[in-house]
Amino acid sequence: MPMGLIGKKIGMTQVLRESGEVVPVTVIQVGPCTVVQKKVKGTDHYNALQLGFLDKRESRTNKPLQGHFKKAGLSPKKFLKEIRLDDSEIDQYEVGQEIKADFFSAGDYIDVVGTSKGRGFAGVIKRHGFRGAPGSHGTHDYSRHGGSVGSNTYPGRVFKGLRMAGHMGNSRVTIQNLKIEDVRPEQNLVLIKGAVPGANNGVVVIRKAVKKAAKKETSKR
Repeated sequence: MPMGLIGKKIGMTQVLRESGEVVPVTVIQVGPCTVVQKKVKGTDHYNALQLGFLDKRESRTNKPLQGHFKKAGLSPKKFLKEIRLDDSEIDQYEVGQEIKADFFSAGDYIDVVGTSKGRGFAGVIKRHGFRGAPGSHGTHDYSRHGGSVGSNTYPGRVFKGLRMAGHMGNSRVTIQNLKIEDVRPEQNLVLIKGAVPGANNGVVVIRKAVKKAAKKETSKR
């Protein structure tokens, strides 16, 4: 699995390329992420790094986590995320090491994992893009309904997975193959072309694109 870092979505803006093209970008504060724990196959049966992001007051940290950070010789972190790595990558990192935004470069393709904005309880038109009922020919108070949901005697039930009204958003979303437009290491900022899931100040995980890497590996063969 490719290495990834934890970041915070700052918001969206636009940048002007030298060609004069205006590009919409999402600004992400990436890192610095600190390696809090290192897991290896010999003791944990898999390879992974536990990364910490953003400092947190010790008084706001429970006792077990205080001991966890003390063992690593680090101050408490607000967010912890485990990133799985291959055998060849895990040896490059040690506990206490800081990984910053310059891990990425302009032109890299990445996958971004975040939590989408919660929309609450939504109807079928907003949630699934239904057309709705006709607005005339005797239709009354039915314009935004979903229509029939079941059958007659057979099968006599509503099929599982039928698109209906319900909770919308606030779910884990992965956007693949986004391109990094610019990296500003002195500010720990990464500018990503296009939109990223979640609201401003939401926490995201940025990692090297999985499918782009697989495509390169296939082309080499």
